[in-house]
Order: sequence, then C-alpha cells, then structure tokens
Amino acid sequence: MSANTPGHSRGLKKTHKAAAAGVAALAAGALALSLVPGNGGTETEPQALSGAQRVSWSYDANSPQAKALAASIADQQSTIGLKAKQEAEAKATADAKAKADARARTEAKAKADARVKAQAAAQKRAAEQTAANRSVARTPVFANNLDGWIREALFIMDKHNIPGSYNGLHKNIMRESSGNPRAINNWDINAVNGVPSKGLLQVIYPTFKAYHVPGTPFDQYHPVANIVAAANYAADRYGSIDNVNSAY
Repeated sequence: MSANTPGHSRGLKKTHKAAAAGVAALAAGALALSLVPGNGGTETEPQALSGAQRVSWSYDANSPQAKALAASIADQQSTIGLKAKQEAEAKATADAKAKADARARTEAKAKADARVKAQAAAQKRAAEQTAANRSVARTPVFANNLDGWIREALFIMDKHNIPGSYNGLHKNIMRESSGNPRAINNWDINAVNGVPSKGLLQVIYPTFKAYHVPGTPFDQYHPVANIVAAANYAADRYGSIDNVNSAY
C-alpha cells in the first residue's frame, strides 16, 4: 500500500511522513535510472526492478527524522516522569499535613482536658477552703473553765441533736463533782466493781465508752467529752439531762 492510500496517511505523525517522503524520493530516483537509454540509443520500456535492485530503507539513528522522533519520545517520558514525581510529592505533602493535623487535634484535646481537670481541681480546692473558712468562722473560742466547758459541750450537743440546757448541765455538774474535772468516786458500788465514776458528771467507763460522741477526746477526765457523753446517756435514758435531779 502506498503512502497516499486514503485513510492511512492521516494517521501518520510528522516524523513518519518525513520518512515516507524519503522512501518515495529514493523510489523515484531508481525509476529514473531505469529509463536511461540503452547502448543502442533507443528508449526502452520501463522494466520492473529485480529483487537485488529494489531500493530498501532502514532506520538511521542519525537522521533528522530519527532524532526528532527520539527527542519527542524522550520529551514525553520526561513529562510523564515529572508528572509522576509531582503527584508523589503532592501525596507525601498531603499525608504529612494530615498527620500533623491529627497530631495537633490530639494535642489540643489533651490540653483542653488538662485545663478542664485543672479548673475542676481548683474549684474543688476553693470550695474546700471556703468550707474550712466557714467552719473556722462558725467555731467559737471557749474559755478553759467550767463556763467554757459547758458552752462548748452545748455547741457539740447541738450538732448531734442531743437535748440539754446550760442550767440542766450546770446543776448536775455541781451536785456530782462541784465542778472538778478530776473528781473520782472510789467508795460506791461502781468503785467496788472496778469502774469508778469519774469527771464532771461522774460517768463510769462502760457508759462513757457506749455514749462517747465522735469529735471529742476519748478521755473520761476531759471536761467537754465527759459532759457530752453524760448528756447523751441522760437523753437516751431520761429524755434530757435537764430531767436528771439526782444520782443517775
């Protein structure tokens, strides 16, 4: 099929067309040679070329057409390689950004959580300090004498809902010990049984142990602890220390 066959030449690239044009030129030259007159001086009819005489064309790497084709292929390969490199770099950049964003979000959340915990802890400490300040403010200072002991005992009794009045405590203290916190009875039946009555309200150890009020010293001779334990016992047995008018 010749290079001018319809539908074929349109699909050839420029380099291919140039090569085909070269082949056509060579063929035309060979045909011209075959028309040269013979020895007799007469023109001869065109004759078909033998197999040895046919013009053949081979690829020449140094030809302009080959060089142009090679340059075109190299340029295409370079373009493809550059595009692939750019895409790889873009993907690496996107991956790095995604990791950085994720790390930033994690760090931001950790900081936010830590800030919330710190604020909660600060609020808790402030509330505890406020409660402590209020407690200190509500706790009066009592004198270290009979009047102060009775008033402190009433303050504690009020917190534990133990009934009793100043006069009820005072009259029983004066009858039982005359206001001496170190008083002890060594002659009654309790003493004979090994549990003598002690303190302002003459409480025996089993009673003091059973009716001791938390927050007071566990000591029978301690004036406030003795009063509160005795008032707690009297409330359980008589309804109130105010109802006690004799030995109990």
